[in-house]
Amino acid sequence: MIFPREDALVLLRKYVKNEKMIAHSLASEAVMHALALRLGRNAEAWAQAGLLHDLDVEDTKGDAFTHGPEAAKWLAEMGLDVDVVDAIGMHNEIASGRERTTEFQHALAAGETITGLIMATALVYPDRKIASVKTKSVVKRMKEKAFAASVKRENILECELIGIPLDEFAALAITAMTEIAGEIGL
Repeated sequence: MIFPREDALVLLRKYVKNEKMIAHSLASEAVMHALALRLGRNAEAWAQAGLLHDLDVEDTKGDAFTHGPEAAKWLAEMGLDVDVVDAIGMHNEIASGRERTTEFQHALAAGETITGLIMATALVYPDRKIASVKTKSVVKRMKEKAFAASVKRENILECELIGIPLDEFAALAITAMTEIAGEIGL
């Protein structure tokens, strides 16, 4: 089962109060939807994983060992699709202590992580808009030693494990996020 989007949004807002985290979830939803379309996968399921992946972040205080698996447990109890639950449980590999093995797991790890990098990059520009972010800027930031502390370079590079080069992945993510920039405040 996949939740109707409106129900998923209500659920997200029930557990996540921080508007920046909600914006990140909406951005992740858009990126995962675009990624699923690009790969010919179930766009509704992938988008829902992007939207709900941080459902437990405030409850677990982002603890690397419980964040992800806790949300997966809640969502499994609610009857959400097993593949969506599995991807959410694995989006933070530290939390599970297991290696990702499915395309969906790799995609969610890469998709939700690049949204954070793009949002952080947008904040560097004077007009603070996603549309200001260029693919080259994202790729350049990926190579910097002083890489964003909260963004795991390795997770973003999982895009290559599903056959999408980093520059194409960054362009896809920027385009997806630009389409909802007003909704996420960038």
